[in-house]
Amino acid sequence: MLPRRIPWLTFAAPRNFHALVQALAPWLVRGAVVLAIAGLYTGFFVAPPDYQQGNSYRILFIHVPTAWMGMFLYLLMAMYAVIHLVWRIKMADVMARCLAPTGALMTFVALWTGALWGAPTWGTFWVWDARLTSTLVLLFLYLGYMALRSAVDDREKGGRAASLLALVGVVNVPIIYFSVEWWHTLHQGMSVTLTSAPSMAPSMFTALLLMTGACWLYCAAVTLRRAQVDVLEREADTQWVRDVVQRREVNGVSRPGAAVADESAAVREEGRS
Repeated sequence: MLPRRIPWLTFAAPRNFHALVQALAPWLVRGAVVLAIAGLYTGFFVAPPDYQQGNSYRILFIHVPTAWMGMFLYLLMAMYAVIHLVWRIKMADVMARCLAPTGALMTFVALWTGALWGAPTWGTFWVWDARLTSTLVLLFLYLGYMALRSAVDDREKGGRAASLLALVGVVNVPIIYFSVEWWHTLHQGMSVTLTSAPSMAPSMFTALLLMTGACWLYCAAVTLRRAQVDVLEREADTQWVRDVVQRREVNGVSRPGAAVADESAAVREEGRS
């Protein structure tokens, strides 16, 4: 009796991963756009002004989701780093490498919007607050990860070295999250926790959830597309990549969706085998 295959390992194969991204990415982008429009409209036109900060608080609907995503993507990057180091799965290394630029972008936007929010609230764009400083360290960790990978010519050695850096830096994530509880800081406490109801109006919370979903779908789409390009570059000399390129050349004008349908069918067939 043949051992049962783990379904998600099917997509660790580059060809199947490529087909999966072809099928998922357009829907992720559409979902991100819809949620972003709904979230921005709810946050800027439906949610009431804050009783202390007035309308200046509305940057929260961009600041908080990007800050959450910056931390979440680093944890995800570290998880893929562990998979790569322990099980030597190449797609895990690809995913970790492709998460870093998106995580850095989310962290930068969080810092930038936080500075814009801090100017009218605190009277300054920046203070060496525990949460702000640890978030800045997170940005440097992302940049250091990408720089280390670029500095090593050998892709495998660079991947292992960067994976170790990702694992060392993961300790910074709980520091960011709990900094407002561990130290006296200017940064306000957590308005949303897993153990209590949110301390904000329902429309504010709805807008926050919508924008968080939009950021999540955007990050997923961009990371998967970046990983897809990486896979095609790595596998450029294989027959399946030549077949993909040939299909696109043939179907690009007459049948734009044929290649995606064919690749999705190949994935389903592979899963059944």
